[in-house]
Amino acid sequence: MVRYRRNFVPGGAYFFTATLDDRRSSALVDHVTQLRNAFHVTRAERPFTVEAIVILPDHLHVIMTLPEADSDFPGRWRRIKSLFTHRVAASGVPVVRNHRGEFTLWQRRFWEHTIRGEADFERCAEYIHFNPVKHRLVASPADWPYSSLHRYIHAGILPADWGGVGDITGNFGERGD
Repeated sequence: MVRYRRNFVPGGAYFFTATLDDRRSSALVDHVTQLRNAFHVTRAERPFTVEAIVILPDHLHVIMTLPEADSDFPGRWRRIKSLFTHRVAASGVPVVRNHRGEFTLWQRRFWEHTIRGEADFERCAEYIHFNPVKHRLVASPADWPYSSLHRYIHAGILPADWGGVGDITGNFGERGD
């Protein structure tokens, strides 16, 4: 078995993709308040900065920066996924368990990429913000409500009609369409 090696950089910025086990699910947008709360609680317990994010029905992408002496992003993902899952289940939504009694809402792993400079950051942020269009959920990135693009527009970093220039390449941990 090939062992996947993660790149642990204290204070690093990372691009992540986290995906639900059932790719037909819309649980992330159906329960976006619980997801936001899971991020909020986790950030209060173990600080990190969300640089860019998009929440789609069955997966999310985020650029996260950790504090200077900290590289434990797996612990943060474990906490976010656990909080979200337990809150969704507590709200009465049936969540399947495996033979060991563990919830199976999320895929067990997540995809991660260490950001390597400004150009890499910009490429990943553009990918995040354009992703709802890529998945044919909206015609324009600004039409998707669950995106940090709105924060970028409000701050004047991107124009309100930003829609991506050219093709954004790379699958960033997603299956090809």
